[in-house]
Amino acid sequence: MRRTVIITLMLGLLGTACSGSGDPDPSPARSGPSFNAEVASADLYAGAPQRFLLGILAGDANGIRYVSYGDVDLRFAFLGDGTSSPGTGPSAVATYVGAPGTGTGGPTPTLTQPSEARGVYQAEDVTFDRAGTWQVTAEAQVADAGPMQVTGAFSVAAEPAVPAPGQRALKTENLTLDSTDEPPGAIDSRAVGGGPIPDQNLHRWTIADAIRQHRPALVTFATPVYCQSKFCGPVVDAVEQLSQRYDDRAVFIHVEIYHDQVDNEINQAAADWLFRDDELREPWLFLIGADGRIIDRWGVLFDPVEVAAALRALPGA
Repeated sequence: MRRTVIITLMLGLLGTACSGSGDPDPSPARSGPSFNAEVASADLYAGAPQRFLLGILAGDANGIRYVSYGDVDLRFAFLGDGTSSPGTGPSAVATYVGAPGTGTGGPTPTLTQPSEARGVYQAEDVTFDRAGTWQVTAEAQVADAGPMQVTGAFSVAAEPAVPAPGQRALKTENLTLDSTDEPPGAIDSRAVGGGPIPDQNLHRWTIADAIRQHRPALVTFATPVYCQSKFCGPVVDAVEQLSQRYDDRAVFIHVEIYHDQVDNEINQAAADWLFRDDELREPWLFLIGADGRIIDRWGVLFDPVEVAAALRALPGA
């Protein structure tokens, strides 16, 4: 299995911004910044409440910056599916979620440099009533920039492509510290070049073993060294920190994406969960219950406080 395409949040590619609404224009002729929206959610599907993630950038004479902190208002509209007429959709308030290890800032959306903050706006429990092409409109007052209104188009499928809440988790034999015949970098890309495998408590269990032993599991699929979104390393670090606090609630597993990055070869475990239609999207985080069913999932970024609450809701060991 080879990794042919990585679809990740464009916000992570510093200095680059693109979406269906066009690139931010840093021209000084504008009276204010040009805003650009990038839908960061992967695998949106109809008929179930789910998280919606949106990244927002701004370009002006000072270059390209992020919109960070605070809340933004979201309105959704159905654009069509080739047979149905356009229509209105739900609305929501989206709250800023920063990459783990970055600042959370104040209550007001603000223009920030990547070194200050990088993240997305997350709305909870958004339900799309049908598959097709949708549009989101985000509005907010941005500090030192004034009113912002920006749109972005995205697709909603009829069914999830990646394992979703309520479904049974795949009984995957992912690589662990016991996989002594495998290169260390295939277990964790931070061990490429002969270094030790870090965060060893994340590499002791297979998903299959956790399911067989009726142990809840928090599983992250991420490649810390090579991830194009720049979020994978902080995500794995955050899971390691959670493992230190909640090891009585679940086992914690990191599944490395690459088996051989040079040859673009994907680990079979990552391919089984995430490789669909010649695309692989990362990072992902899954919470699997003691019954082997997926309780929740987070794509691209997550709020460690929210994940910690989900872990605390599990029965203690």
